[in-house]
Amino acid sequence: MRRNKVFGVGAAVLALSLSVTACGSDKSSNGSDAKGGSVCGKNIAFLGALTGDAGALGQNMLGGVKLALDEYNKANPKCTIGVKPFDSQGNPDKAPDLATQIVNDDTIVGLVGPGFSGESLATGKTFYEAGLPSISPSATNVTITQQKWITWHRVIGNDEAQGKADAGYLLNTAGATKVFVVDDGQDYSKGLAGFVKSGVGDKLAGQDQISVGQTDMSAVVTSIKASGADAVFYGGYYAEAGLLVKQLRQGGFKGTFMSGDGSEDPAFVKAAGAQAADGAVLSAPAAPAPADFNAKYKAVNNADAGLYSTQAYDAANIFLAAFKDGKTSAKDINDFIGKYNGSGASGPIAFDDKGDITSSTIYAYFVKGGKLDVEHPEAIK
Repeated sequence: MRRNKVFGVGAAVLALSLSVTACGSDKSSNGSDAKGGSVCGKNIAFLGALTGDAGALGQNMLGGVKLALDEYNKANPKCTIGVKPFDSQGNPDKAPDLATQIVNDDTIVGLVGPGFSGESLATGKTFYEAGLPSISPSATNVTITQQKWITWHRVIGNDEAQGKADAGYLLNTAGATKVFVVDDGQDYSKGLAGFVKSGVGDKLAGQDQISVGQTDMSAVVTSIKASGADAVFYGGYYAEAGLLVKQLRQGGFKGTFMSGDGSEDPAFVKAAGAQAADGAVLSAPAAPAPADFNAKYKAVNNADAGLYSTQAYDAANIFLAAFKDGKTSAKDINDFIGKYNGSGASGPIAFDDKGDITSSTIYAYFVKGGKLDVEHPEAIK
């Protein structure tokens, strides 16, 4: 059965509705309300890259959702919640069909995701019109929350906050005098790179763009060296970032290499090689995980936690808190999210009226000794 649709960006939240089947107890702690509606046996969807070049990031997110659900279901065995993953490969062209599948699935009562900015922009209207509440752990493009999609939220700082902090780090901490900026043309990448360019101002030595999947970076390397840059910022993801720094080092570039959260994963070191990656600075609007988080995560997922694992864990837990509070309709769940104010594994969480997190700290992570040090970042904002 199709969900009821809400057409038009300005449509009232009152029109949002999801039909759910009663099951289990009528106690709010079991995810059901006094009228008998219930989310027991329902699912949270995850939409993001689970395979492909950026699949490691999506696996990190899905693992965080699984941990939250494992803890919740053990505490609420009479009213369990499942997860339905949808693999977009981070591709905004693939995501719309998956979004249609999600909104037409009456077992799904909330969405953790989308994972990336491009797919968020490609699917946000679909989720809004269907009235499906969503919380992204990782989509940072500034324009997403300017669309007035009142069901869309994110638990991470946006590109403006990160880009300004990155520019400040390059100029004031790394001491760069000429910064060359490269991006891969995607919504996230261009957005972040754009704020870095504006932040470095007249210290911008040059700019260039590569393509997703590009392996030969020689032309970009030549441009960077010819510019006299002593620092490079790359807006994009770890696969291309790793190849770029590898070829930069092979070409003799000895300056600072910095990239954003799309590269802040051990897969960056693997793509670059330990020697070329050493000394790289990778920023993220994400604090290091609490001391006990990785052990809990690994027990459920048989893998270490990574970037966005804590954010996805927190996003799932906000939905679960809504269910425990007896919220079962889309409107009530969405209202609960909008008013949420708490502290999660990733830090304090509250949303403004656009769905942005109200407070975020940007961290610089470092590759040292051929390994990404995820335990000792430096707060740069």
